[in-house]
Amino acid sequence: MNISIHSSFLPQNDPDAALAFYRDTLGFELRNDVGYNGLRWLTVGPVGQPDVSIVLHPPAADPGTTDAERRTIEEMMAKGTYASILLATSDLDSTFEKVQAGGTEIVQEPTEQPYGVRDCALRDPAGNMIRIQEKR
Repeated sequence: MNISIHSSFLPQNDPDAALAFYRDTLGFELRNDVGYNGLRWLTVGPVGQPDVSIVLHPPAADPGTTDAERRTIEEMMAKGTYASILLATSDLDSTFEKVQAGGTEIVQEPTEQPYGVRDCALRDPAGNMIRIQEKR
């Protein structure tokens, strides 16, 4: 069996802010921008990795989601506890400097973790937790 990760999904509640962050701050490329019923889905991914994407989607767009569930999702997004993703870089310090210079909300500066990785943590404009690890 040969299975790979193709797409991950993260919620976004401001597509323009999400695009600016993922494209301009992280350096990802925009691969798809789809609007439907006043909502917008963006697909972004790292340059040179066309088979790996992140779909930035409107939270709770599923018509089966209740109003109470939507409120819970919005509350969790605001606290940064709804969704997260782990990225990797070969140079954590320069990556951190770039995201910090972009006005990104920093949660943790580059730190040597007791479990054997060096990483930092930040939040995207929707509140999603992003950890960036340094490749060993």
